[in-house]
Amino acid sequence: MTAIAAAAAAAAAAVAVGAAVLQDRGGAATATTARPSGAPPLLLDLTLRADREARALDRGVRLYGEGRREEARRVFADLRSLDARVGEAMARWPAGTTGVLVRLSRAHPRRAVVRLNLGFAFFWTGRSDAAVVEWRAARRAEPDSLYAIRADDLLHPDSPRGIPLFVPAFEPPRAVTALAPHSQLRALPAPAPRGGVRETVLSGVALQRVARRRSAEGVFAAAAALAPRDAQAQVAAAVGRFTKERPERAFSKLGPLARRFPRAPTVRFHLGLLLIWIGEVEQAERQLARARALGPRTPIGRQAARFLAGLERARER
Repeated sequence: MTAIAAAAAAAAAAVAVGAAVLQDRGGAATATTARPSGAPPLLLDLTLRADREARALDRGVRLYGEGRREEARRVFADLRSLDARVGEAMARWPAGTTGVLVRLSRAHPRRAVVRLNLGFAFFWTGRSDAAVVEWRAARRAEPDSLYAIRADDLLHPDSPRGIPLFVPAFEPPRAVTALAPHSQLRALPAPAPRGGVRETVLSGVALQRVARRRSAEGVFAAAAALAPRDAQAQVAAAVGRFTKERPERAFSKLGPLARRFPRAPTVRFHLGLLLIWIGEVEQAERQLARARALGPRTPIGRQAARFLAGLERARER
């Protein structure tokens, strides 16, 4: 990724309205050809959990990330879940890690937590092709999860990490954005059976923030069906369709929306955002400039201005 694209990706994460930063517990590897050093990362998706075991797992992951792997192993050994078994195997690195994870993957072939972390183990031992197989399997196994999103990051290392978040033209309630991610979905008002477009869009945004991309796509599609003449709902549905594997699913919807809503800043803004995700930075700048010109004092216009300023700073480096 170019420095400008990297800066734009950072800006995308920084300025999304009310965005809650996803905690990348253990981080994620970059799929390069060189064999990395040290121990592989460990990723357990605890985003929507706040139970006692989740707190213990989180402590184990933190210890692992600090290099205190024996302490992490003891934490995981006291637990009985599949997540804990994966954590314990990783904490024993490199003694038997790959063998244990292979056995777990045979016993639980549809569990992405095993497949993603087995991919890390394979990659760290120089088996890049086997790692790619496991990351693809993780993405297929649980497509509506953080594991699928991280697998996409690993399979598309030149693209910004994560997914492009839809940016609504209104602020979510502060009482909601101040909450932890696992509490935000419960705190949002339920969409009305008829109408309730704003609430439906906010529900989709909240799902995106906790890495439930597939669920968010469905909610955004529901918003679009509720309000066929609402530019924001239609754009949200288009953005929700984006995947790194098939970005055309989103662009095929956004292009016609630009003609249908020629004066709506949200269309141009999100075209720019998605162009950043596929590395078309110059085209993204043009779309962001149009979004700013269409509504310089609107929330979307101000967001576009921030993106453009970030791109300009990156160019001057």
